Amino acid sequence: MSDYIPRLKTLYKSEIIPFMMKEFSYKNVMQVPKLEKIVVNAGLAEGMHDIKLLESVLEEFAIITGQKGVITRAKKSIANFKLRQGMPIGCKVTLRGDRAYEFLDRFISFSIPRIRDFRGVPIRGFDGRGNYTLGITEQLIFPEINYDKISKVHGLSVTIVTSADTDEEAKALLSAFGMPFRKSSQA
Repeated sequence: MSDYIPRLKTLYKSEIIPFMMKEFSYKNVMQVPKLEKIVVNAGLAEGMHDIKLLESVLEEFAIITGQKGVITRAKKSIANFKLRQGMPIGCKVTLRGDRAYEFLDRFISFSIPRIRDFRGVPIRGFDGRGNYTLGITEQLIFPEINYDKISKVHGLSVTIVTSADTDEEAKALLSAFGMPFRKSSQA
């Protein structure tokens, strides 16, 4: 195995930890919030009837994240949506460790700037527990995706799970990583 360390992980250890300890006056290095995992998720209702669509989305996720995803299935039956328990309804990939840092680096550096009419990511994506979710309307913002080979344009959500206790700490962490948040007047 190589001695490769992702760029954001090196940045985290050398610059972000000292910055966060000074900013939030932590007494111990272990109190500093860190990136725990990133979950890339796509809910596709059409997947109930077209399993090939879900398989193509899984292939796209493998190209985007570098890791094979899983098909998510319905937990409950819902008659109004003609949904039965166990039917395939989406796909997800959970990234941890070095793969999470690599994906976050590519996501912030290459993918987010390709969003149409981009003015920054909204601040309202925090959940109150230090996690951030960003909805993306089309998968074409990822440069790894070949436009000619996609079967359907679909949206997805990227959830960044941190060990932060508050949204303020998580926002400071993600800002230090380079996440381009909107100014509060544009929210």
